[in-house]
Order: sequence, then structure tokens, then C-alpha cells
Amino acid sequence: MVFFGRKKSSIGLDIGSGFVKLVEVDHSGDQPEVVRVAMRPLVPDAIVEGEVMDSGAVADTVRDVIELTALKSASVVTGVGGHAVIIKKIEMDRMPESDARQVLPFEAERHVPFDIQSVQLDLQILDPEGTDPKMEVLLVAAKRDLIDDRLSLLGEAGVQPRVVDVDAFALHNAFEHNHPEVRQGIVALVHVGHEMTNVNILVEGTPILTRDIPFGSRSIREDLQRERGLTAEEAEEVVQGRKTLPDLRIFVERGVEDVAMGVERAAAFLLTRESGEQLGRVFLSGGGARIPGLAEVLGARMGVETQVANAFARLPVRAGAASGIDLDQSSPMMQLSVGLALRKP
Repeated sequence: MVFFGRKKSSIGLDIGSGFVKLVEVDHSGDQPEVVRVAMRPLVPDAIVEGEVMDSGAVADTVRDVIELTALKSASVVTGVGGHAVIIKKIEMDRMPESDARQVLPFEAERHVPFDIQSVQLDLQILDPEGTDPKMEVLLVAAKRDLIDDRLSLLGEAGVQPRVVDVDAFALHNAFEHNHPEVRQGIVALVHVGHEMTNVNILVEGTPILTRDIPFGSRSIREDLQRERGLTAEEAEEVVQGRKTLPDLRIFVERGVEDVAMGVERAAAFLLTRESGEQLGRVFLSGGGARIPGLAEVLGARMGVETQVANAFARLPVRAGAASGIDLDQSSPMMQLSVGLALRKP
């Protein structure tokens, strides 16, 4: 593991399907402080459904973002997610964490639909102070190919990864820091990206269940182009809220249906195992959260309080840290990179 020497900061690098985002957080003071923010769009289809189609173009964009921030160190915290990452709450016989890690591969064979030899495993004991003979454990499994591909891409860009995190956990970190109310009851964190939506269900602040839904802001853009004859640039202006379209709500309602069903199915699965408490609140993040009316439509569809999260709500931003970036507009997009950067060095 490579650290920053004496420098007490972390650099979160989020390589999404539409943008590369970077946030640097200084941890040396009484509270974390954002000292750099940068983002650059990727060329179209450089990443499709989470798969890198043009590694050279993506590596170039990562280099551009690093150079833009004039960072002396390119050691970063990055994340992986998607269908190649499994997060599941399981039960194990109570034992010390060191012993649990020894038997984890055998336990994982019962729960992970991949060849155990092809995955990287990790765990977190959810009730470490418990006395019951069984303990609740959060199992994480990520395909090694996914991690290797990400490391190869970063190497091509001249970037040294310090930590490879799980996207869902990084999002949880950012939500919990800026919206501590997610620690109460059952909450859905919904990250609407360019192509995929990640749903993370929390119970009393603990991530219990994740789901990926094949919907993103790209879907609405393409529908606008196909059904309203808009150019790609015009559709982008509408999706970003910079241009109005009278019947945009029709397209939003259509897309939100997939997201709502995904959240409801995840919550329903969870409720069969928990006390029967209902889903209490939904928080939105990601570039798709900025689509005009999306939060209102989703909240009305599900009958649940829904709001767009602010990645900087309780995170001070140093003057000049985000040159040329409107943080109020970009905040939902920066949720993952903020969560990654909140990992202390």
C-alpha cells in the first residue's frame, strides 16, 4: 500500500461512463476539507456498460484531470462496482475476525455465484460486540479481472492506486458524512449514473443490500433523440436542465419506473428478513439526479420522501478548490469521488 508520506490528504478518483471526477480531501485539520475538485468528460462510448472500450482515451482523460489539478502525487483511492461485485449480509459462527478471514473462502462458496478462485474477498463483522453464537457479516466479493483491469488502466495513465474501494461503500461514506440522517431506519441510496443506477439499502446506517439497475441519464438522452428528433447536444442540454422541453416529464416517468421497481424489489427482499419496518427515505446522487423532475417523479411514484444529496453539505470547500466548476450543479456527480476521498491516509 502506497501512502502520501507526510501529506495527510486523500485523492478520490471516480472513472464513470460519462466523466472522470477527482476530489482531494485534506484530513490534517479538525474536520476534512476539500482542497481540489476536477472533472473532464469522456469521449462517447469510451466506457459502455462498465466495460472500457477505449483504454487509451480513458487513460488520456485521467491524465488530463491529474494534470489539471497540478497534483505532485498521483496516488489515488479509486473504486470498482457493477455486476462483478457482490455485497451480501450472511451469518457465520461467531469467531475472531482473524479466524473469520481464514474460513471466508469456504463460507463464500455458498453465497457467491463466481469461481472463488477468481474473486477477491473481504468481510466486515456487523455485530463485533455480540454474544450470540452466530454473527452477522457483510461479505464482499469482486472479480479479480475487474480489479486487474482497473489497475492496468491506472498504470497506463501513470496513476498509482493507494486503495481500491467498493463504489457502494464509498457512496455510503459520502452520504453518511453529509447526511447523517441515513443512519436512522431503512434508507435507499440511489446513484443514477450515465448508464447504470446503483441502489444501496441501509438499515440503521449499515449497508445491507446492493442492486444495479440498467438505467442512466443516457437512456433519457437517447429517447429524446429518437422520439423528439433532438441532436445529441440538444438532448444533453435538456437532461442537464439548461434547456426546457414541455413533455420531458413523460420521459422521466418512463425511466423512473425501472428505478422504482428496482428499489422496491430490493426493499421487499430486505423486509422479509428484517422487522417489517418500511422504507423511510430515498437519497439521489449521480449525474442522473440532476435531470429536471427526477426526484419529484420518483418520490411520487414510490410514495417515499426523496431528495437529491449534496456531496458538500457538511464538507467545507477551500476557496479556489473548484475553479471553473459550479459545485451546486455538480454536487450530485461528485458523490462517489467525495466518498473515495473521505478515506483517511
